[in-house]
Amino acid sequence: MSDNKKENSKMENNQEQNDENKNDEPQVSSTSDFETGSITVSKDGHFIHCLTIIGQIEGHYILPSQNKTTKYEHVIPQLVAIEESKEIEGLLIILNTVGGDVEAGLAIAELLSTMKTPTASLVLGGGHSIGVPLAVSCRKSFIVPSATMTVHPVRMNGLVLGVPQTLSYFEKMQDRIVNFVANNSKISDSAFRELMMKTGELIMDVGTVLDGEGAVKSGLIDEMGGLSDALDFLNVTIEEGAG
Repeated sequence: MSDNKKENSKMENNQEQNDENKNDEPQVSSTSDFETGSITVSKDGHFIHCLTIIGQIEGHYILPSQNKTTKYEHVIPQLVAIEESKEIEGLLIILNTVGGDVEAGLAIAELLSTMKTPTASLVLGGGHSIGVPLAVSCRKSFIVPSATMTVHPVRMNGLVLGVPQTLSYFEKMQDRIVNFVANNSKISDSAFRELMMKTGELIMDVGTVLDGEGAVKSGLIDEMGGLSDALDFLNVTIEEGAG
């Protein structure tokens, strides 16, 4: 019995030593934050959350598994948590999207535009279709020179009824997008509609493709810039707010 007690005591001491060693080691999550497209980083003493919106914005219908998607039911709770967080002081949205579900995209854009947390967006690769309202929804928007943005009218897949109500529905949805973009950027609603309805630029569609410089010149995006520019803006805004 005495030997057993000694052995048990050794095992307990070894376990305690292992636990102490584990506490000394940096904690690594079993699921990487990078895999979720969302991570919080510290810059100049400020905690800034980075959220990526990539691929296609998935709405009420699940897209095929081979599609890269951003699910709005995942993004919306994250935005609520970021807004309520006491640690996170700024939010950076990185966009590389082909567009997707109009109502899902507008829902995310509306949330972003009403946040008190300082926000900035950065368009990389592309910010097409419903990605345009998402890009302009933040307090300041940036775009790299090589990125492009496609502005075009609302489109719909599937069964469409040939009745006047269908056209009215399209017009109302289009008005929602135009009004949101005009209210959250420097472009006027008439200029945005002109880009949307332009013919001769897209082979199989109506609309306009803008590169980084064109997006800034049109007033759609605030400034040409990259990651450091967006982070610098957030840090300055945070410091001004704290002051």
